[in-house]
Amino acid sequence: MNNKAKLSILAAAALGLIAVFMVIQAGGNWDYVLPRRATKVLAILLTAIAIAFSTMVFQTLTNNRILTPSILGLDSLYMLLQTVVVFALGSQALTSMSKHLHFGLSVAGMVLFSLVLYRIVFKREGRNLYFLLLVGIIFGTLFQSISSFMQVLIDPNEYLIVQDKMFASFNNVNKDLLAISIVLMILIGLYCAKYMKYLDVLSLGREHAVNLGIDYDAVVKRLLIVVAILVSIATALVGPITFLGLLVANVAHELLRTYRHRVLITGSILISVIALIGGLLLVERVFTFTTTISVIINLIGGVYFIYLLLKENKSW
Repeated sequence: MNNKAKLSILAAAALGLIAVFMVIQAGGNWDYVLPRRATKVLAILLTAIAIAFSTMVFQTLTNNRILTPSILGLDSLYMLLQTVVVFALGSQALTSMSKHLHFGLSVAGMVLFSLVLYRIVFKREGRNLYFLLLVGIIFGTLFQSISSFMQVLIDPNEYLIVQDKMFASFNNVNKDLLAISIVLMILIGLYCAKYMKYLDVLSLGREHAVNLGIDYDAVVKRLLIVVAILVSIATALVGPITFLGLLVANVAHELLRTYRHRVLITGSILISVIALIGGLLLVERVFTFTTTISVIINLIGGVYFIYLLLKENKSW
């Protein structure tokens, strides 16, 4: 079966799950049910595109299929920002804060951190992406440790507010934030269009890319900024989903067996939509909201991550 047929099957599966999600147990209350579920589906589509694209690009730049952009510490920084607000101002400040302000501060904080990190790491010549990953791990651990320290000190009732931010949720997505996210992602898509042709070459490694005439450092820096912005948007919109990118990117590689990133990115986006819609159906119809989609995705993704590590270990 060729890749076009596989992508067609994935697209049909994604559309089928979306259709099921939109109409299941609606009870005839279409005026109420359809708009709410359409908002969730739109949020899922944006999240799927952002996470799948950013992870696939990040793995190409690092030439490593067991890494995700979360290794840069953006998820930990997001939780630190939420914890600091509750610790300093109380949970009321976080819950009463304007959705637009909260979204803007979260995205701006994560993007600013990424820019400063890139600036520090790439200031000197000769520093490579692995040094960036090392610094990202250190900062991520630092942010997580500070968050844990603050969470121990705050009131248990206020900790519940912080805990709610630890898991991705599609239930209370603001429509205005969706519109802002769509505009931002369209602009990012237009910016990235000229770099898509470089991804196939970048996957060959730095030396081959430079020999083939690509301004490697400039392209990598710009794509890393795009990755940071996309991850920041997805995280600020619905919350962190650590292992989703790792899961969908590797499944796309295994299923499609190609080096062409247009095919791989399309496939990973479709797989991401299937995973999120399927996970949401499980949460709402099987587990009746006793768990979250983040728990399901992270459980499956964590097991798959261990499998990848064992697989890589055997290949050595």
